[in-house]
Amino acid sequence: MPHLQAIGLFVTDIEKMVIFYRDIIGLETNWKKGEPNAEFQTGECKLIMYGRKDFEKMTSQEYGYPKGNNGTMEIAFEMKTYDDVDKEYKRLVDLGVKGIFPPTTMEWGQRTSYVADPEGNLIEIGSFRK
Repeated sequence: MPHLQAIGLFVTDIEKMVIFYRDIIGLETNWKKGEPNAEFQTGECKLIMYGRKDFEKMTSQEYGYPKGNNGTMEIAFEMKTYDDVDKEYKRLVDLGVKGIFPPTTMEWGQRTSYVADPEGNLIEIGSFRK
């Protein structure tokens, strides 16, 4: 079975997105301004970013990209407890991150919430532990 190594985002403004995921979300990266791609450590699976124009140039292809909130995928972060979900959602919204779905305990036992990054990608913040 293949090992999932990374999840990638093709971004319009890599600098803005690196600042968001590094400074607001808190992921670690060694990205240097001007580099066409960024890599974030998130545990066993990395989050990588690549500028859309750079990727299109590399592959000699044009691609379509969603506008507004991107409902085609999500990046999910697991918190330790329900309380942590509430605190993290509030922290992000207080910092100006766009709230999509406030913390809610679902019938399957997960407390979940959603925010959007600066380019509209959905970020889930959830926990199955009270």
